[in-house]
Amino acid sequence: MNSAILRFTGYLEMLPYSLLALIGRLAIGLVFWNSGRTKVDGWSLFHVNDKTLFLFQEEYRVPLLKPEFAALMAQIAEHVFPVLLFIGLATRFSALALFGMTMVIAIFVYPGAYVTHGLWAAVLLMLVKFGPGEISLDHLIARR
Repeated sequence: MNSAILRFTGYLEMLPYSLLALIGRLAIGLVFWNSGRTKVDGWSLFHVNDKTLFLFQEEYRVPLLKPEFAALMAQIAEHVFPVLLFIGLATRFSALALFGMTMVIAIFVYPGAYVTHGLWAAVLLMLVKFGPGEISLDHLIARR
């Protein structure tokens, strides 16, 4: 029994981090990308739709920031950082920025959704700590 567990664990340890990181980058990137797409009409990165402005004014109420500014910054971040994660460029910075955004959402916007935000945070912090893996532009740049 013990040798079977050790053998199984050995197989699991053969999973390349690069594959796990790629899946993590794509999955968490899509979470934020899809959220960003709901904040705009069309492809303008600098025009937030009326529904989003209403949510930031009436429901989200992020402290210290005007709702219009918070909405614009959120939707720009939700378009730029996911693309960087998808291609694995500036991965640690992008993951850290989205982790900060996750903490703001978890503390001020939807504090009851701790399971969702915990999962996001775990993936983002994994990317911050270990980087994007070999399937990334960061890796290609670092090799040069």
